[in-house]
Amino acid sequence: MTIAVPVLALVGGALGGDMLRGSGAKDDTHAEAGAEDGAEVAVAKPDHTMGEPAWFRFPTQFFVPLVRQGDMRDMMILTLTLQTDAETLPKLAKKEHALRDALLRQLMIHANTGGFDGNFTADRNLAALRESLAAAARAATDLPVSAVLIEDIARHSG
Repeated sequence: MTIAVPVLALVGGALGGDMLRGSGAKDDTHAEAGAEDGAEVAVAKPDHTMGEPAWFRFPTQFFVPLVRQGDMRDMMILTLTLQTDAETLPKLAKKEHALRDALLRQLMIHANTGGFDGNFTADRNLAALRESLAAAARAATDLPVSAVLIEDIARHSG
């Protein structure tokens, strides 16, 4: 019960901030870049395998509760970015909500199967997580997603 209050406060704050951020009119610079709801986009130097590479960074972090035997012990907090190409970036930004749902679903599966137990930052563990997230992103859209980047990952003890 004592952990429920901070978790509810965290979720309520995140939802409130999302509502406040999403209530204004979009400015032309975000619309031209293909970003919606404050999503960050970046374009880098050309790659020969796809078009010009670009990255879609989710505007908010992913919060994944770690539940064991009905009790929420800890929470994982992740910042994720999708690698695509510059031509696809505006279309990918429009699918943010479906992609976020697919990635969060995969993160929950990873958590429920013990993926965040032990040394979850070992290279092989992070590689498996990246690949499962990339597969989930590709299944959620027909747009090209070449990789999922884990920019930040932390465990918050409750």
